Amino acid sequence: MPRPRIQALPLTAAERQARHRAKRRQQSGSPPTASAGRLPPRPERWTATVAVLIALQQEYCDWLENLPENLEGSRLADKLQAITELGFEELQAVDLPRGYGRD
Repeated sequence: MPRPRIQALPLTAAERQARHRAKRRQQSGSPPTASAGRLPPRPERWTATVAVLIALQQEYCDWLENLPENLEGSRLADKLQAITELGFEELQAVDLPRGYGRD
């Protein structure tokens, strides 16, 4: 036994497709998202990472400067001192390879 028709006349292909798309949109709730873009080039990622490291080092330096007197000789102070003594400025001065014969 055939299925009963939804409407009096049969639907066209465009109408069926539009109905199908509307049904899929209702089921999923949100439209599909675009895929993630490409990563920036390595030199840009290097520069951004070094900038973050230097900013974090500055935060640790500020923390060490505002450390209470009772914690000045503690392991925490030693670790903060070790972080502040790291030379991230050398990482900024690195001449990165450009690759593919562009060096």
